[in-house]
Amino acid sequence: MAQIYISLGSNVDREKHTRAGLQALHQSFGELQLSSLFESEAVGFDGKPFYNMVIGAITTKTMPEVAHLLKQIEADNGRVRGGKKFSPRTLDLDLLLYDDLVTDELVQLPRGEILYNAFVLWPLAEIAPERRHPLVQQSYAQLWQDFDKNKQQLWTIPFSWTPE
Repeated sequence: MAQIYISLGSNVDREKHTRAGLQALHQSFGELQLSSLFESEAVGFDGKPFYNMVIGAITTKTMPEVAHLLKQIEADNGRVRGGKKFSPRTLDLDLLLYDDLVTDELVQLPRGEILYNAFVLWPLAEIAPERRHPLVQQSYAQLWQDFDKNKQQLWTIPFSWTPE
């Protein structure tokens, strides 16, 4: 069994795609641990604000199986590949952590943006505060405490979700 953490983002039909992504993750992994839902300005391009959150789950799937599944859920929700890196997204699901695995094969783990995007670090610190980053060996709570919060603006928004 592996503990995984996934970031979810959307800035196209945000509520619809956030809920659809959560439902697909629930169907694939069962019980989910959810951070708060955050809203943030687009980073890297001019676009509509994003919804972002981090989801924790336990899985028996291998890391490649999880990575493939996330890409499939994105595609099922209208995600088009091959566009610009920084562009609008129906649904963006990124594997942040797979236990304490460190790799650059297939996907980068731990995902680099944990350390430089508030919309990833804050929700991760919320649901896994004592867990330590496998490379820098600091807890996510400490990393968030030390983060320059003037760099990126984000805020929590009311949200509740129940599996169908």
